[in-house]
Amino acid sequence: MDSKILGHLQRKINERVEDVIESIASGGSKDFAEYKEKCGVIRGLRLAHMEVSDLAGRLKESEDE
Repeated sequence: MDSKILGHLQRKINERVEDVIESIASGGSKDFAEYKEKCGVIRGLRLAHMEVSDLAGRLKESEDE
């Protein structure tokens, strides 16, 4: 897998996290349930970002060998 693809994916994940954070900050949640859902989305996206980062690191290590 190309590191450019992984970098692009990381940027898109970060953009989505920022979009959800902005929605929360601007009062975009109609109730507490929706607020909790958005927090869960952020948590999931951050976990996905960590997985992509780990994959990029392993890819770089394998290319260095």
